[in-house]
Amino acid sequence: MPRPASTPRPELAEARQQGLHNIGEAAALSGVSAKMIRHYESIGLLAPVGRTFAGYRVYPDNDVHRLRFIKRARLLGFPIKQIELLLGLWDNRTRASSEVKKLAREHADDLGRKIQEMQAMQQTLLDLAQRCHGDDRPECPILEDLATQRR
Repeated sequence: MPRPASTPRPELAEARQQGLHNIGEAAALSGVSAKMIRHYESIGLLAPVGRTFAGYRVYPDNDVHRLRFIKRARLLGFPIKQIELLLGLWDNRTRASSEVKKLAREHADDLGRKIQEMQAMQQTLLDLAQRCHGDDRPECPILEDLATQRR
């Protein structure tokens, strides 16, 4: 949702009086780094923001709230594409909660598969480490296993 280009560009002090935040303040309030805020804007998760006459980005409170939403979704491991879908659902007040639940369940299932894969990797490494003598001899079952071609 691009903002109108004809909106007058305030000075930073005036922008603050209007309740707008510079990027550093938006970062501190949202917990999202300035670099990531610019990235989210560049990929469309955050609409292009207004700027002061000097060119500083200024963020309204609703953008800070949106950044908090994105940060929480990232902390839960959602990939950017799914966050984009979640934001669309969040913005759509006529959404069906079943769509949101479906995304959450699919992500939880994906996480479960990844956890199982990582546990299998951990067990393999523990087994290999157990078989390795860990002494001055050159024989090492860990290296032998890594050198074995598997599909």
